[in-house]
Amino acid sequence: MITIKVVSSPKELRRFVEFPNKLYRENKFYVPQLVSADMAALDPKKNHAFEFCEAKYWLAYNEQGEIVGRIAGIINREYNKKTGINYARFGWLDFIDDHEVVTALFNAAESWAKKKGMQIVSGPLGFLEFDASGVLVEGFDEYPTAYGKYNFPYYEEHIKQLGYVKDTDWIEFQVTVPEVIPEVYGRFARMIEEKENLHVVQFKSKRDLSLYFDRIFDLLNQAYRNIHGFSELSQGQIDDLKSQFVPQVNLDFISVVANEKDEVVGFGICLPSLSLALQKAHGKLFPFGFIHILKALRKNDTLDTLLISIADDYRNKGVNSIIFDHTSKGIIKHGIKYIETTRELENNHNVINLWGKFETRLHKRARCYIKELQ
Repeated sequence: MITIKVVSSPKELRRFVEFPNKLYRENKFYVPQLVSADMAALDPKKNHAFEFCEAKYWLAYNEQGEIVGRIAGIINREYNKKTGINYARFGWLDFIDDHEVVTALFNAAESWAKKKGMQIVSGPLGFLEFDASGVLVEGFDEYPTAYGKYNFPYYEEHIKQLGYVKDTDWIEFQVTVPEVIPEVYGRFARMIEEKENLHVVQFKSKRDLSLYFDRIFDLLNQAYRNIHGFSELSQGQIDDLKSQFVPQVNLDFISVVANEKDEVVGFGICLPSLSLALQKAHGKLFPFGFIHILKALRKNDTLDTLLISIADDYRNKGVNSIIFDHTSKGIIKHGIKYIETTRELENNHNVINLWGKFETRLHKRARCYIKELQ
């Protein structure tokens, strides 16, 4: 007998957040998220996404009173307004290999969605594009990026049995960095800079970067407007991301391209891989977790790509080559051997083609599912 309970207190929310750490305790490839970060993401008082989102969380308990599953239901009103469709999302999905558990969790989320007048359920998705999305369907013996998510192979079959079908896939590549970056890339980048009257913004400090942050995310709002599941970021959300990312960034791994008016026309942001550091931290910053993270930020052989955007007027004009040329200097300087591309939509060929001339390995695939409510 499975009992479903709504999360209604901070204590229960912590149990909700910490459940996957227990579920995957013995798994070599699972990377725990920071408990404090997940708690903040799910708290309406701390996450500006709740300006236009609402959510509800459920835990599944077995007869012994043990937690055996979790699920979040989310409604993003801005996205629904943009698409004209009443979507509900499910996310933060984890469960033991028991179809009774899965059925009970989804019944709770779908019933809530119906009461809210929703027509379609899709997921796993978060509040916004930067939350972990998708069910891993390939790459179970690979480490996820810090902004990815791991799950057991049995997830997909349980979800499909409930009538969900594929909506879209995200894919991830591992790129091997050559010992020497061919000079032709640099020459081409400089040719594009001269032809289009562009330049790479030089940052002397993170404070300098902060001055460009709003312009960077204004461009992201424009470039991502048609991306699956994306709704425009509010100023509050931009401030949230600024406080999340700026302390972690290394300026050598950030490239911002501007035109003669100093308007941002493209940018790329990468971050040294935190996956192994988060494993050592066991999801907690204190007392020693932050030390592992700081070490990973300073010395690492793997780089995760986080974001890349190019303005519509500059697409297919070679701006990506300028971004790559600038970032490659940092890659060589810091001895990076591998680049992990974070989840990108399988049909986003502009991004995928960035790695076409390098040694790559498509090693992870995550899936988003969809179902029409009856």
